[in-house]
Amino acid sequence: MDKDNANPTILNVSELPTRQNKKRVATAVKDVDPELDVVLRRPEYLSAPFCEVPWASDDTESDDDFTIEPIDEQEIYDLISTISDPEHPLSLGQLAVVNLPDIHITPSPSAAADPDTLTRVLVKITPTITHCSLATVIGLGIRVRLEQALPPNYRVDVMIKEGTHSQDDQVNKQLADKERVAAALENATLKGVLDKMLETCT
Repeated sequence: MDKDNANPTILNVSELPTRQNKKRVATAVKDVDPELDVVLRRPEYLSAPFCEVPWASDDTESDDDFTIEPIDEQEIYDLISTISDPEHPLSLGQLAVVNLPDIHITPSPSAAADPDTLTRVLVKITPTITHCSLATVIGLGIRVRLEQALPPNYRVDVMIKEGTHSQDDQVNKQLADKERVAAALENATLKGVLDKMLETCT
């Protein structure tokens, strides 16, 4: 099979926006007094499963890290950026098919919001080329990933970003047609392609 775009622009994985990198940096920056660390270090003879008491020098998270946070655009990006492209052995994030500024949540996420409020997630995708024949499949993969991962009160809409595809109106109409999407998901060949795309999701 010939690829539509044999030479796409590829982003370095370390440069993709993610909340996960920020947590790693924050834990690595902790300054611990070496003398205090020796005193508070867990003795070697006290190891799991006999002693589950967290010690001061452990890398355990504090209770503050377990506060309920609303699902935001970054979390949506983290869910879909690792989806594999159906043509290339790269993720949609690496190919800049999905971008953080092109993800919109309505109403805006807030901690005080009612968890049962109907929430709309709009993802605008940018195909690697204007005549990409797999844009509908990519959009379908994003929809499936988000519908599997998000709570039931979230409604997912996936669209082609305006002006990035020669047939964006047709592709958007296909992605918005619920009956067509449901029928596509019953197609065994297409289901196999989607499963392959979603294998790399973390």
